Order: sequence, then C-alpha cells, then structure tokens
Amino acid sequence: MLLDTDPKIKNITAVNLVKVVYPLIIAKTEQGDYIQIKLSDDQLSDPLFWESARDLCKNQLWVPMGRKFHQLLSNDWILPTA
Repeated sequence: MLLDTDPKIKNITAVNLVKVVYPLIIAKTEQGDYIQIKLSDDQLSDPLFWESARDLCKNQLWVPMGRKFHQLLSNDWILPTA
C-alpha cells in the first residue's frame, strides 16, 4: 500500500527538493512553503545520499517528508509492513 492512499496517515507531506548544497537541503511543499530538511549524522556523511538528493532535485521528483520533524522518509512512498 502507498502512504498517500492510507487515510490514517496525516503526518506525511510531499516535497520537491529545490536546493541541495552540503550540508543543506531546502524543499518546497505542495502548499508552496519552503522548509529546511533536517538531516541525520548518517545522511550528512553519506556521499550516496547526497548524490541521490542532487538527482531528486535535478529531476524535480516529489518525495515524502514527515510534517512534524521535517525529515525525509527512508521507505519512500511505500507503507512499511508490520
């Protein structure tokens, strides 16, 4: 099941990465608000993460972000199985 089709999940929003410059990622929400993504220490030190983030920005793909903590979701749009 996809996250955006589950009516119980309200703390997820879609964002488009608009600026990716180490150590900063700025995203734009569907409502037009700009948000700084909060990154973990692992993400900050992972070159593959930064390459992926730049590719997402370049290709203007929408990715899920937690509304409360402004963090990208590691499982993308897929609802984790219990």
